[in-house]
Amino acid sequence: MNKLSKDLREKLKNISTATIATCLYKRGLRNQFIQNVFPLSHKKGNMVGEAFTLRYIPAREDLNTVSVFKNPKHPQRVAIETCPEGSVLVIDSRKNARAASAGSILVTRLMKRGAAGIVTDGGFRDSEEIANLDFPSYHQKPSAPTNLTLHQALDINVPIGCGDVAVFPGDIIVGDKDGVMVIPFEIIEDVVNECVEMTLFEDFVLEQVNKGESIVGLYPPTNELTLVNYENWKKKL
Repeated sequence: MNKLSKDLREKLKNISTATIATCLYKRGLRNQFIQNVFPLSHKKGNMVGEAFTLRYIPAREDLNTVSVFKNPKHPQRVAIETCPEGSVLVIDSRKNARAASAGSILVTRLMKRGAAGIVTDGGFRDSEEIANLDFPSYHQKPSAPTNLTLHQALDINVPIGCGDVAVFPGDIIVGDKDGVMVIPFEIIEDVVNECVEMTLFEDFVLEQVNKGESIVGLYPPTNELTLVNYENWKKKL
């Protein structure tokens, strides 16, 4: 499985999903922001990790009774117990929150095993308890707590769709207070390096705007003097 370096992981913790979206857009990737997925709590910093995936399909009643959860090989349970340390469990719940993707016990176990977070385009049961964990968690909305068998877990660590975005195992997942971005692993180093520079430039621009500067010629830097001033500003950091 793809493994994110410690250096890149730390840099991504300080890069916004908005900046990543702009960077990917310039590379022709225009559909990498998972739709209608929101953080349960705004207390945490950026969620960063490799994607480890779980796929649900619509339940067939004769194959998905409550008793299936007793099976130690149940895919949902296996995903919780095998998601690698530092990875983000990303769940394809078919954008359907009527059945829970997971509850507080499973999410707590995932946290204790050292995962970096969890994302579903469905919902969680026990959403208030999950929100109180020190663990990044993203979902569409709370699930109906008794509808456990409307969908069934099928595949682990395969390509999935989550919130209308294709997620491949090993893709890099970054979540902040706005939502969740998916970055192809193959371009991660270039994306991070560009985003670090973009973030620094935007810090400079914001400082100038707060001083009363016009954005014309500043953002984007169509005035040559803007880049000169930016380089001088960086030297003082």
